[in-house]
Amino acid sequence: MKHYVDVICIYGKNGSIKPLYIIWDDGSRYPIDRITQIVPAASLYGNGVGMRYTCLIGSQYRYLFLEDGKWFVEQIKRSNCVN
Repeated sequence: MKHYVDVICIYGKNGSIKPLYIIWDDGSRYPIDRITQIVPAASLYGNGVGMRYTCLIGSQYRYLFLEDGKWFVEQIKRSNCVN
C-alpha cells in the first residue's frame, strides 16, 4: 500500500534530485542517512511506477518512490535491499 509523504530535497542544476528528509503525517521529520540505489522501478505493494530510491532511515531500509511528482514510501525486508 502506498503511503504518501512530504519530502525535503535538493534539486541539482543537472536535474538530479536528492531527498534529504521524509516528513510523516504527524509532522515528524526523518533524515535520510544514506541512499544506496536509484532506479526506475515498480512498487511491489503500491501499484505504482516511478523512480525508486533505496534509503537508509535510522536503522531501517525503505523504498521511497517519486511517481508523477508525488512521493510515497513502502517498507522492505532487509534481505531485499542493496548495500
